Amino acid sequence: MTKRILFAGAAAAAMGLAFAATPASAQIKIATAGPITGEYATFGAQMKNGAEQAVADINAKGGVLGQKLVLEVGDDACDPKQAVSVANKFAGDGVKFVAGHFCSSSSIPASKVYTEEGILQITPASTNPKFTEEGSWNTFRTCGRDDQQGAMDGHTIATKYKGMKVAYLHDNTTYGKGVADLTMAAANAEGKKEDLYMAYVPGEHDYTAIVSRLKEAGIQVVFFGGYHSEIGLIIRQASEQGLKAVWLTPDSVTTKEFWQVAGPAAEGVFTSFPAEPRSHPEAAATVAEFKAKGIDPEGYTLYTYAAVQVYAEAATKAGTLDNKKIAEVIRAGTWPTVLGDISYNAKGDITKNDYVWYIWHDGDYKQM
Repeated sequence: MTKRILFAGAAAAAMGLAFAATPASAQIKIATAGPITGEYATFGAQMKNGAEQAVADINAKGGVLGQKLVLEVGDDACDPKQAVSVANKFAGDGVKFVAGHFCSSSSIPASKVYTEEGILQITPASTNPKFTEEGSWNTFRTCGRDDQQGAMDGHTIATKYKGMKVAYLHDNTTYGKGVADLTMAAANAEGKKEDLYMAYVPGEHDYTAIVSRLKEAGIQVVFFGGYHSEIGLIIRQASEQGLKAVWLTPDSVTTKEFWQVAGPAAEGVFTSFPAEPRSHPEAAATVAEFKAKGIDPEGYTLYTYAAVQVYAEAATKAGTLDNKKIAEVIRAGTWPTVLGDISYNAKGDITKNDYVWYIWHDGDYKQM
């Protein structure tokens, strides 16, 4: 009887070793999550494209610690509850790392799940400071923060448009209101007070009432906190009503879909975003790969690619898939990516701030 048990145990162990050697087990599950569907799906596509290309390139070079990366894509539609559901699904699927989410209102609640489940998270796009301020050992970004963006935007308003009437419009989301408030605070700190501050409802089709308020107040400069679909529509309807103003928009407008929404009214609109990622020398080969596939790696495409790079390189350097050890290595190191070298502070934020202005012209945005 004892011999049978020993034999059975040995056989089971042998079978376990056999299964462990199969390709299916030699895989590391990672994921990206964002608005794959819905009105902000253009950004979900950017993230998906970036993650897919990064996984393909890393696997072509041997993967991570001898294992291949396998990508899972989650759709949160920029909805906080859906983001939590996606995060729980990733945990159940055994995902080790997430390059996501896009909206700050999704990344922040999802991060609580990832912390509890031991999943490492690097967002390529969520810029609200709360993500890392309230974060844990596992939260990082490859993008900047809205207090950094707001400092530049607010300085511009306070200095370049000092004698003009300014309004701040926001969509009441974590991101939209956050970036508007931080920009306004930065302008206030330099002595420039707002003439109008108000929210608009995202998803509406008629913003003529908002435009009327701007006209009645004699507004000459408008800073938006929100996303390209509503911002483009407001600017288009303002043009139709004869309102001429300086339009300042945040990083969420880095998609050519903005021009499709606003039309010719987008001409001359300003957008703040980090220095053109497609122009980094380190990105040249990757940009060429994308273009060969007919993809323009605009917006947050390369930021997602870089998030996967940081994870892969840190795991390799750590020599383990233990995420707490990988997180320690990330904070302690400097990581070569398609965005150039990235290093982190104790909170998980990147140490550089390179926000600049872009201007929209003839259907595209170019760094000034």
